[in-house]
Amino acid sequence: MFPELFELPVIHVTVKSYGLMMVIGFLLAVGLMRHISRRAGENPDHVTNVALYALIAGVIGARIFFVVDNYANFKGDLWSVFAVWQGGLVFLGGVLLGVVVIFVYLLRNKLPLRCYFDILAIGLMLGLAFGRIGCFLNGCCFGRPTHLFCAVTFPYGSPAYLSQVKPDPGRNRAEPRLDLPAEYFGYFNDAAGGTWYSVSEADKYRAYLKPKELLTDAQELAVKTKYRAVPIHPTQLYSSADAIVLCLILYAFWRKFGNRRPGSTLGLMFMLYGLMRFLLESIREDNPFRNDWWSLNDGWTISQNLGIYLAATGLIIFITSLRAKPVKPKPV
Repeated sequence: MFPELFELPVIHVTVKSYGLMMVIGFLLAVGLMRHISRRAGENPDHVTNVALYALIAGVIGARIFFVVDNYANFKGDLWSVFAVWQGGLVFLGGVLLGVVVIFVYLLRNKLPLRCYFDILAIGLMLGLAFGRIGCFLNGCCFGRPTHLFCAVTFPYGSPAYLSQVKPDPGRNRAEPRLDLPAEYFGYFNDAAGGTWYSVSEADKYRAYLKPKELLTDAQELAVKTKYRAVPIHPTQLYSSADAIVLCLILYAFWRKFGNRRPGSTLGLMFMLYGLMRFLLESIREDNPFRNDWWSLNDGWTISQNLGIYLAATGLIIFITSLRAKPVKPKPV
């Protein structure tokens, strides 16, 4: 896990891995979408503009969904709501708000909606592939325990480690996956000059995990051996590989059929991504189960529910686009 890659000299700004991967993914996605827009006979500058608006809206929407889904974690520290660089984005939330912003931009500029949404759908998957690598480096969006050869372990203090050393009522887990002694838990007393106080065994799950820099040599050795994190699915890398495959499938489909059937590529993306997100979410362990009025199943996360809705919406768009009268491609 490498949430911070390096520090820029002179200005002393730390480069975060999550943000860097997002920037790389965005730039590559824009380059791909500009290439596709030229092949479609459209102005690539419009693609760049709408991508910038969609990026901003996507980050805001993704953060809003994450905060709503994990509101209990922000009650005591509302400023952390804005700490996007620490991870904590729900991709589907970004898609929903991004679609609204894109729709408004295309309407205001009188551009062909279905054509541009098809182009953006392909680029979105490429950008997502790099974003998920950022998730892996940051340690968020982690998976459930597994004994597969590809299993990974995250270090002490990481989001995955924090999840394993406490019960998780949001996922109906009454016991921790890793039983740490009470000496690893406690709290800072600001009134006493920031002194760290340990807690009893009975109170440890209501306390904070001891910062790594305060561990004794024996404790530091123990968290690398006896109390090492439980191996888990590298779901971030699964998601990255999935996004790359989807990008290739969508591009091949668009080259073969999509340019004559505008909207069909978007529908296909919604279907495939919605189904894959549903499956991947079943081996993730970072999101709580939901029991809202719109939930399809009480034992599903918000992303699993939205994934099914997204796939169903995609199927409707896909069928409607294929039944529509074919469009003659613009001359390039």
